[in-house]
Amino acid sequence: MSFSRDEIERYARHLVLPEVGGPGQQKLKAARVLVIGAGGLGSPVVQYLAASGVGTIGIVDDDHVALSNLQRQILHGTGDVGRLKVESAAEAVARLNPNVTVEPHAERLTRESARSLVSGYDIVADGSDNFETRYAVSDACFFERKPLVTAAVGRFDGSITVLKPYETAADGSPNPTYRCLFPEAPPEGVVPTCAEAGILGVLTGLVGTLQALEVIKEVVGLGSTLVGRLLLIDALSLRFETMAYGHDPRNPLNGSGPPG
Repeated sequence: MSFSRDEIERYARHLVLPEVGGPGQQKLKAARVLVIGAGGLGSPVVQYLAASGVGTIGIVDDDHVALSNLQRQILHGTGDVGRLKVESAAEAVARLNPNVTVEPHAERLTRESARSLVSGYDIVADGSDNFETRYAVSDACFFERKPLVTAAVGRFDGSITVLKPYETAADGSPNPTYRCLFPEAPPEGVVPTCAEAGILGVLTGLVGTLQALEVIKEVVGLGSTLVGRLLLIDALSLRFETMAYGHDPRNPLNGSGPPG
């Protein structure tokens, strides 16, 4: 896979990195990444993946841009209010990097549609804001054997992890699933929405950028990723902590638990 002169100049700072170089940039260009949500987390994920030269980005979102989104959803501008987020996002990517193909999916991901959406991509970044979607995405990635970078934010806190439960750890034990980390969703109403509790806008940029970093590391094969580790972020004290978690043999995917 060759690069044009413009691409060589655009990606020059990657190409001089020995850990990336031409082979790593070719992997990025060939990659197909599915981003769930074009909101607070999805905005920086999409922007940095596009800037980095990921060849194809699929974006799943059925929502329209609202004025209250713009405090954190930086893919969109004031003139986009009322438009489909996937349309606004596609135009933003085209302005940033015309070498990137955007595949908009103006639909809500459901348990029924998740596997067909996930199957067409190499890796998934989940920036959804509810447990129903997170379980549907993580289950689909398990069955389709796709790496998943999933993150969540609330008020001043964020978390991120990488899931590859279809593989085994170095010691031969199964990697954990999302259901090993969160066996059950909290009861409805226990976790307030962003509209109810608020969210510090810049926090979504921080966590979403870390998601993009983990996606790029997975695609290129850089460093060690967050498989089996949950990164916790406290924005008020700017404290980062990493919590290890493992496979739960009672989980319903590759364990003995009942189907979820």
